[in-house]
Amino acid sequence: MLRRFGISLEDDLLSQFDSLCRKQGYTNRSEAIRDLIRKALIKKEWLEGKTETTGVVMIVYDHHQYQMAQKMTDKQHEHYTSIIASLHSHLDHHNCVEIILLRGKAKEIQHISDEIISTKGVKYGQFIPATTGKTI
Repeated sequence: MLRRFGISLEDDLLSQFDSLCRKQGYTNRSEAIRDLIRKALIKKEWLEGKTETTGVVMIVYDHHQYQMAQKMTDKQHEHYTSIIASLHSHLDHHNCVEIILLRGKAKEIQHISDEIISTKGVKYGQFIPATTGKTI
C-alpha cells in the first residue's frame, strides 16, 4: 500500500534537497526521501544489532607481501560461517583487491571486517554495512 504525507521545509533547505536529487539522478523527491528513510532504518538495524545483517569489506594488498594471500585465505576459513562469498582480482603485478561479503549479527561481522582490514599488509580497507532487506 502506498501512503502520501506532507512535509514542510524552509525554501533554502528544499532548494538544496532538489539540487541533491538532480545530482544523484532521482526522478522525484519521493524516491530520494524513501532512500533516506531506508538508510536511517539500516543504521538503526546496525545500532540495535538484534537482526541478521550483511556487509561488504573491500581490501587492497600487495600479494608479494610475506604470506599475505595465505593470511587472507586463513581468515576467511576461520570465519566461514559469516563469510558467504569473496571476489579476488589482480590490479597489477603486485596489488590485489578482495571483496568479501559477510552475513550475521552486526557486532560479529563488524569485528570480522576490522580483523581483516587491520591485517598487516593491507594497504587500504573499507567496510560497508548493508541490510538483508528483511526489515525494510
